[in-house]
Amino acid sequence: MGISTHILDTTRGRPATGVTVALEQHSPDGSWRRVGEGVTNEDGRVKPLLETIPGTGTYRIRFEVASYFKDLGQESFYPVVCIDFTVKSVKEHYHVPLLLNPFGFSTYRGS
Repeated sequence: MGISTHILDTTRGRPATGVTVALEQHSPDGSWRRVGEGVTNEDGRVKPLLETIPGTGTYRIRFEVASYFKDLGQESFYPVVCIDFTVKSVKEHYHVPLLLNPFGFSTYRGS
């Protein structure tokens, strides 16, 4: 069980490679603590970001997409995409994909 992600560039119809991704856990004091990180591979995946989930609560995946679009020579609107989600059971796997284009994004809970 753990947390994983991938990015699909929906404009290009291809995985987004070379994107820095960080996973953070929300602390009771209101701060965020980094618990995982990586860079997307040729399949657009960082798997896993976290192999063992330390506890229930709110987590955030932070995708640093500005340099990805810059490397493509593509103007974009969002330099960073953050997705906050709730972990209710540490015994489940959480896959949080990002569907990305230069001026929008969407996400869903994957499997």
